[in-house]
Amino acid sequence: MKRDMELIRKILVAIEDSNQTQGYIPLQFESYTEDQISYHVKLLADRGIISAIDCSSKTSFVWRAKALTWDGHDYIEAIRDDARWQKVKDWIKNAEKILTIETMKEAIKELFF
Repeated sequence: MKRDMELIRKILVAIEDSNQTQGYIPLQFESYTEDQISYHVKLLADRGIISAIDCSSKTSFVWRAKALTWDGHDYIEAIRDDARWQKVKDWIKNAEKILTIETMKEAIKELFF
C-alpha cells in the first residue's frame, strides 16, 4: 500500500478535532477504505506522532487512533491551515524533494519559523 500524505493530514486533523478522551477515535473518510486508514494510523503510531492500538485479528488488519502525541500536536499545528499545507507542498515540490514527514518538518521550519 502506498503512503498517502493527504490521508495522514486528514487523520491528524480528525484526531485533533475529536473530543474523545477515552477509547479510540473513530475515523472515516470518503474515498478511503478501513484498511487504508488502519495502515496510515499504524504508520503514524510507528513514527510517534499519534498513540494507537492494534485491534487486528487473524482475519483483519485494524489499527485505532487514540490521541496525538506532543510531536503530533506540533506537526498538525503547522499544517492544519489549508493555505499553509499548500505552501509546504509547494516548497517541497520546488525543492525537488519527496513528500515525507522529515521534508515536511524541514519545509515548516523554513517557511514559518
